[in-house]
Amino acid sequence: MFNSLKDYTKFLEERGELRRIREFVDPVLEIACATDIESKKPGGGKALLFENTGTAFPVLTNMMGSEARIRYALGVNNLDDIGAKIDELVGSVLGSGPGFRDKLRLLPKLNQAASWIPREHKGHAPCQDVVQYTAQLSQLPILKCWPQDGGRFITLPLVNTASPVTGVRNVGMYRMQVLDDATTGMHWHMHKTGAKHLSECTHRLPVAVCLGGDPVYTYAATAPLPEGIDEYLLAGFLRGKPVELVKCFTQDLMVPADCDFVIEGYVQKSEEKFSEGPFGDHTGFYSLEDLYPKFHVTCISHRFDAIYPATVVGIPPMEDKYIQEATEKIFLSPIKLAIAPEIEDLYLPEEGVGHNFAIARIRKQYEGQAFKVANALWGAGQMMFNKFLLVVDGEIDIRNWDSLADAICSNVDVQRDLLFSRGPLDVLDHTAPETGFGGKLCIDATHKAKPFADRKLEQVIQVLYDPDEKNATPYRKRWLLGANCDPVRDGRVRDHLILDATSKKNAPGFHRRWPDIVSHDPEMVARMTELLKD
Repeated sequence: MFNSLKDYTKFLEERGELRRIREFVDPVLEIACATDIESKKPGGGKALLFENTGTAFPVLTNMMGSEARIRYALGVNNLDDIGAKIDELVGSVLGSGPGFRDKLRLLPKLNQAASWIPREHKGHAPCQDVVQYTAQLSQLPILKCWPQDGGRFITLPLVNTASPVTGVRNVGMYRMQVLDDATTGMHWHMHKTGAKHLSECTHRLPVAVCLGGDPVYTYAATAPLPEGIDEYLLAGFLRGKPVELVKCFTQDLMVPADCDFVIEGYVQKSEEKFSEGPFGDHTGFYSLEDLYPKFHVTCISHRFDAIYPATVVGIPPMEDKYIQEATEKIFLSPIKLAIAPEIEDLYLPEEGVGHNFAIARIRKQYEGQAFKVANALWGAGQMMFNKFLLVVDGEIDIRNWDSLADAICSNVDVQRDLLFSRGPLDVLDHTAPETGFGGKLCIDATHKAKPFADRKLEQVIQVLYDPDEKNATPYRKRWLLGANCDPVRDGRVRDHLILDATSKKNAPGFHRRWPDIVSHDPEMVARMTELLKD
């Protein structure tokens, strides 16, 4: 695997997956605008290395934003190889019999698993080449991504904390708005482990924020692991060798010795929270302001040759599309094992920004099984944030919208095959009736004894859009459906299902503020488009 972002950029460049930008590009809006343009090119465009940022550090964006680059980052030729490896490991453990010989056959697998456990780094750590005890975040090329953003924020932080109760480590990724040279926000949603660790502490919670290093660390921080499972163990599994950790200078935490930057500090439990945001988010809308804790920096260290990693989120498709695809492949086996063994495949369409849409193909054995799967998924980890779930069976290609439409037309009786529910939603879901809580809908499109014939999709499901979206592409309409519709509040069942995906701004009975869709100034878009011309 890779020892630094410099190693990774060299690897990408040798394979034609990297573009160097030598002209000055401002971290305030311009880098994000250029990255947005590049990431929406066919296949995700290329990784961009901005060498002239007005600071001592180049910025790398879109580093996992293609099928090839996410495979390179995870060290595989095919993402299916990871799922197969998990299947083999799980099968070995579960298939071991009670006998002595069965246990002996299991030993090689256990030895292999032991080799993924993080271990202490010996000697000097590259991430501590340069140490700054008087923090100056302004020396870093931290991005401002969208015009209405509340300021600059760190977009790819690996936020390390440990439970004050159990000592178990967590590595998560949470937005960090820069407030001054030594203070940022910490965007810990109520559902996140970092927020739980803060609630468990009595005074100050030590925090260490890493940037860069082996890109597999960045992926692991985004992965939907069960609480208590070490993200660096997953990284060790993916890279085939353990992550080597070094002790921080000012906080009692361990971090990867080969990352590019480490920002040490703490969150004080008793400190009054501040109004964070707004920020353009992965939903494609600006997230609403809310109260979050402050993070106080006590030390910054970095490599001599450090590269600052960043991502940009907004209207899909963007880099997170490919990270999400990897997650589907990696976590299908654990989902099948622990949650719903009848699931044969699971797809999270990019238009659904990770949580609005999920499509499951199951091995159907009885009626009502689709609803059983829905309840299981909605009660499991980050799948609890899912809003619309479509369940099919048989040989249907769940990544083909025409095939899914055919399944709905043939098999869905809206009086029988819809399950409405309520539960947790992503805090960034702006259309939910309450922050983090709203409606869910499962559509059972599995084969039935008496299928329907000669129906069109609009005879089963009708979606209402704002007049100015009438001629939008099917892709954009699906994105708007996931973004703007709460299925319980905005769904009506007549002889067909009606879903209201219009803006709820100033709508009767809707009391939350409705955010704008993110966009850049047209003049800047034109300049950055010219910059990126081949």
